[in-house]
Amino acid sequence: MPLSQRFTLTRYLIEQRRRFPDASGDFNSLILDVALACKAIARAVAFGELGIAASQQGGDLGGNLNVQGETQKPLDVISNQVFTRMNEWGGHCAGMASEEMDGPYQIPSQHPRGKYLLVFDPLDGSSNIDVNVSVGSIFSVLRASQDVVDSGRDVTEADFLQPGTQQVAAGYALYGPTTMLVLSVGDGVAGFTLDPNLGEFMLTHPRFRVPADAQEFAINASNSRFWEAPIKRYVDECLAGKTGPRGKDFNMRWIASMVAEAHRILTRGGVFMYPSDTRDKSKPGRLRLLYEANPIGFIMEQAGGRASTGRHPILGVHPTSLHQRIGLVFGSKNEVECIERYHAEPTKTELNSPLFAERSLFRD
Repeated sequence: MPLSQRFTLTRYLIEQRRRFPDASGDFNSLILDVALACKAIARAVAFGELGIAASQQGGDLGGNLNVQGETQKPLDVISNQVFTRMNEWGGHCAGMASEEMDGPYQIPSQHPRGKYLLVFDPLDGSSNIDVNVSVGSIFSVLRASQDVVDSGRDVTEADFLQPGTQQVAAGYALYGPTTMLVLSVGDGVAGFTLDPNLGEFMLTHPRFRVPADAQEFAINASNSRFWEAPIKRYVDECLAGKTGPRGKDFNMRWIASMVAEAHRILTRGGVFMYPSDTRDKSKPGRLRLLYEANPIGFIMEQAGGRASTGRHPILGVHPTSLHQRIGLVFGSKNEVECIERYHAEPTKTELNSPLFAERSLFRD
């Protein structure tokens, strides 16, 4: 079988490293370890219940509540174990943090420690596993402080509380009909498809670009009664179609897997909204800032899109806790800016939408 002329992930990283002649190679090794973890998770996801049954022979997995108060599925636990074990030994990480762990993960004493912090959601959209819909992994790479590097001390929660602008790299893996790795190291966004024959991620999308305008939006409409007025206004205008103020028809999408939503937007544009709402005043949003919103925001910005709280750029938010929740809007630049503008304007009278108005199609 002839070798493909496409770049492998390894070659892509080597080419990127040449921009920094003094680089040690630790960063490349870290990304390759992350990629290996994603390959292993892709395999576990592909086996589905067959793989879970084999893994549970040594004891039950899942069923516990994580720090978010969410019930862990077996593949959540397996994916978290894969990420930590694949990245704890190489000497590139000073520590890790995950959606599935209460606090920072310390590098075991028998392994060397490095200068990077790795944060991740090991299996985004795991509620879709039972219905065989695409899921993924999301990760972000930060630099550890010089104090951590010099002293070799255990990392604390405060070490991870860096705004998204300080990310060194971010990416996600998508486990769908094909397995893909989408990565930004600060020089645009590249997409790699896993070649099952070679077991290598091959460069198939050299430079993703998010179209500035869109005719698709993604939002969970079941939460409409909790939306703030600017979000209601935006959705109502989209639903009004060509006869409304936007002058064009929109399609609505909702997969309930942010990785899948982000990938669709990278491929053909659109806007994703999981905004702050009035449902629970103690939670200003549903998505986690450090290992969901920031990495996806970094990717969108690098691809020419925009990511926001609905009011301000998401990457400028200074985290206050490891598992901080936040509202998130991302996608085509002009659409996100429109939503930001609606938040900045005084509240106007809501449109009479047949779907979301008080007397809607769903009321007697």
